[in-house]
Amino acid sequence: MAGHASGAGVLALLLGLAATGSVLPAGDPVRAAGERTPPRIVALAPHVAELVWAAGAGDLLVGVVAGSDWPAPVRDLPVIGAAGRLDRERIVALAPDLAIGWASGDPPADLAWLRARGVAVHATDARRLEDVATTLRDIGRLAGREGAAARAAAAFERELAGIRPVASGPRPRVYYQVWDRPLLTVSAGHVIGHAIEHCGGENVFARLPQPVPAVSAEAVLAADPDLVLAARTAGDPFARWRARPGLRAVRTGQARLIDPDLLHRPGPRLVQGLRELCAALAGS
Repeated sequence: MAGHASGAGVLALLLGLAATGSVLPAGDPVRAAGERTPPRIVALAPHVAELVWAAGAGDLLVGVVAGSDWPAPVRDLPVIGAAGRLDRERIVALAPDLAIGWASGDPPADLAWLRARGVAVHATDARRLEDVATTLRDIGRLAGREGAAARAAAAFERELAGIRPVASGPRPRVYYQVWDRPLLTVSAGHVIGHAIEHCGGENVFARLPQPVPAVSAEAVLAADPDLVLAARTAGDPFARWRARPGLRAVRTGQARLIDPDLLHRPGPRLVQGLRELCAALAGS
């Protein structure tokens, strides 16, 4: 899905971004099994497949959701439905021991159904950049791959520590457009909001209560940000603003595209998206 996001990928990104609740209790199949047998794992979101692979447990993955495309080997795994819409019959056939999902995007009914069938469920929920390393270590513990996961987490933390904003004057005021119809953005409660802060920007909608709030065109125009960033999609995310040239950032060329596969997925590649974001802010 590098480049333009596919339909399935867009659905997965939006469902994952729409944070709604708290982390659900996690099962621990490794401990429950007396550490005898590594668990068969299904990943309920594209970024979870990336995390499982990075944690050294890619060989334990038996199913992924549509839109899971990184690293390349996960594209060959059985598809167990889409994010937020599981194929329960396929999951039964695969007989997983552990389902790793996302508390912000997976319907509670699906997670309850998995538990009722005896599948341990671990729901992740990264709200800040450093949460990715924590999640890697959690997956390593659950999969019995603590060493590999610890190394991956430490590598992520080293890369994260090395990414700093370029100090070049006042903090740019940023509007991040997740989607254009309806207009969706992020607040300080979302990992992208934390990324904007990390890169030295000021999110014009940081104080909104929802992690992924819907906003009006009038609210964006009133905020009049210095820089508009938008997720790259198949269409033109700036078309709305070109038709209404009241947004100064678009009119003056301060509008940039961001690769959603890197920044919207809170997995190991998030540091690449963070570098892209920081570079965009430094050039504003």
